[in-house]
Amino acid sequence: MARKAAKPTNQNKEFFEAIAMLEQERGIPADYLLEKVCSAIITSVRKEYGGEDVVFVDCNPEKSELRVYLRKTVVEVVENEFTELLPEEAKKYNKNALVGDIVEIPLETKQFGRIAATTAKNVIRGDIHDAERGLMLKEFESKQKELVTGKVQSVDPQTGNATLEIGKAVVVLPRSRQLPDEVLKEGQLVKVFIEGVKDTPKGPKAMISRTHSGLVKRLFETEVPEIYDGIVEIKSVAREAGSRTKIAVCSKDENVDPIGACIGPKGTRVGTIVESLGGEKIDIVVYDEDPAKFIAAALAPADVLEVEIDEEKENACHVTVPDTQLSLAIGNKGQNARLAARLTGWKIDIKPESGFYIPQNS
Repeated sequence: MARKAAKPTNQNKEFFEAIAMLEQERGIPADYLLEKVCSAIITSVRKEYGGEDVVFVDCNPEKSELRVYLRKTVVEVVENEFTELLPEEAKKYNKNALVGDIVEIPLETKQFGRIAATTAKNVIRGDIHDAERGLMLKEFESKQKELVTGKVQSVDPQTGNATLEIGKAVVVLPRSRQLPDEVLKEGQLVKVFIEGVKDTPKGPKAMISRTHSGLVKRLFETEVPEIYDGIVEIKSVAREAGSRTKIAVCSKDENVDPIGACIGPKGTRVGTIVESLGGEKIDIVVYDEDPAKFIAAALAPADVLEVEIDEEKENACHVTVPDTQLSLAIGNKGQNARLAARLTGWKIDIKPESGFYIPQNS
């Protein structure tokens, strides 16, 4: 039968105030911290008692009480001084203690010893770091494939890598994930896309980008209410960052024009997105279940005369355009045709109406 030897004392107000401050400043739950602190104290004090499982901690934040005590069994003959005690010794803590009872022996803070206190401090510091790391990882994982705003802290003049502050975290935006011609400046607010999160030995690492096609998709979801509400749907996006993007949309409401919704009154919606992307050109086309119609739309701004599906090859087609539109259909360095192919998922062979192409001087 267990009998309590003494009532807990209220000596730890400063300790609990420190825990509350850590919760407020670093966002680590107080319950989590207290659990780790108690575990660290038990681990440290147990070393002074032969490693036996006799050390316990009662924690009451509401009353600012932290009570550390031993639990020993009352025996007639002591064989293990760390876990047992004689009846006469037990009566110092419980005057009614009998052989076979378990007596609780309170420990004063000074009894922990300098080594125990240092060990507890180190463990607590490590657990706080782990807690912060875990919270950061959880925060980034919840934002995977999402759009976030970061503040530029600095830009490495040699590598061009930018350090961004996102919430309470500091994340590196590599030069390779920045738009080709953009120059980020300290203090600038930029929108980035979180590609993924890795848990590395140095802590969680978020992979962010301004070149990912997902950035464009999230920007449209932010700027176009009809997309956010699910009335207009983005079917696919093909992008060459900093230069041009093609986006295919469709409407679930016949009364809503998907292209008009994306462009917005006087072009304000798409204009805001273009500005966020440093002037990147954006082609908005209507998605169609009919591959021929979708492919023709994807080659805009070029006019398409005919789309012939190649029955012998998978997802392959032949497109005929007016001779005067061939250069436009192919695009600068093949960009228009390349983006149209990626947008539709089809291999597109473009030929002029005359059957052959004569380069034009322009």
